[in-house]
Amino acid sequence: MNKTFVVARWEYLEKVKSKAFLIGLFLTPMIMIGMGVLPGLLAEKEDEETRVIGVIDVRGEIAPLLAKRMERYKLSNGQPNYLLLPVRAPAADIAASVREADERVERGEFDGYFVLNAPEAPDTVIRYFSKGAGDLRLIGRLEENIQAIYWERTLIARGIDPGIVSAMKPRVEVKSVKIGPTGEREETNFLKTFFSAYVFIMAMFFVIFTSGQLLVRSVLEEKSNRIIEVLVSSCTPSELMAGKVLGLSAMGLTQVGFWAIAALAIFARVGADVLPPVEQLLLMVVYFVLGYLFYSAIFIAFGSPVTTEQEAQQLNGYLVLFVILPVALVLPVMQHPDAGWVKVLTFIPLLTPTFMALRIPVQMPSAVEIVGSVVLLAVFTYVMMIVAGRIFRVAILATGKRPSLAELARWVKEG
Repeated sequence: MNKTFVVARWEYLEKVKSKAFLIGLFLTPMIMIGMGVLPGLLAEKEDEETRVIGVIDVRGEIAPLLAKRMERYKLSNGQPNYLLLPVRAPAADIAASVREADERVERGEFDGYFVLNAPEAPDTVIRYFSKGAGDLRLIGRLEENIQAIYWERTLIARGIDPGIVSAMKPRVEVKSVKIGPTGEREETNFLKTFFSAYVFIMAMFFVIFTSGQLLVRSVLEEKSNRIIEVLVSSCTPSELMAGKVLGLSAMGLTQVGFWAIAALAIFARVGADVLPPVEQLLLMVVYFVLGYLFYSAIFIAFGSPVTTEQEAQQLNGYLVLFVILPVALVLPVMQHPDAGWVKVLTFIPLLTPTFMALRIPVQMPSAVEIVGSVVLLAVFTYVMMIVAGRIFRVAILATGKRPSLAELARWVKEG
């Protein structure tokens, strides 16, 4: 154990003192925050100048009403956000109006134009034409206001005052209350639930990706420099493997711990409540530790025989996919945490930690599922560590071509 800790201490200090570690300590959270916050801020950024929109209103009934309603959108300087200009008189040929509108869009006079009451489409279908198709804010505002105009016209045609109907509309707010196993009530919201699961998955992703990648590259570098032969003459392969896992794990946890403390300090200052209950947090920690050890064993088993940097990168990419896969299934899992397919995927060891992290904040799984998944993951982790140790013992001294799966199986069997 003394030699194991010596290796762990050396691996930890070498990585922690590097410039890459210190840069990543601050740069990584900035990138993650930028990826999560910056797109939303840019999407919500208001226009800086008035946008000119062409209108082809075949019957001339909606355009004046719409232009008046769109006046409520203002720029920061008080100028109107949108200026709606008719392309031609309502009685003009529609094809000629469309050609003129296309030309004005091409010349930059119009940001785009839309056609109302086109004969080939229902009245409720509005086509907006522009050089780009990503202006969701403008399209949403057009839909909202045109729909309101049609609604008001329908009410008036039936002799109903739209103002009275609007005043009678109640404002309803639905709050989600979670019923616990013992009957306790807890008001929840999607953002808090999603945040706790998202942080867990991203933390596991980062620790596994970073330490696993460094572990494979460390072994690869030591094999290519023949340093590995000196190391195994001073300690056993098992001590070397355990030391590397402990050292690199401590490095990854140092980064995650630093970010967690910084995040908690920020949340405490702004008064945000984002932490799950203690029992949920402890369960997620158990799955985090077991999941990390399981993936570490996989990295060792399949990473120690690699002979080139390209093989190491491919291996890292394949394994990380299993960690990040549940992110694509966040909404279905949170909406149906007790679905059969969710329970099946939960008992696949590669997916157990992340799927349980998604299910626990939404609806606590049964005690049978929790105990069964923890025992299953622990058993697979133990077996995988034994397999990894046997492969590592042979692979660190093997040179030349990469061993086949049959050779790896033989190493495990003979170990």
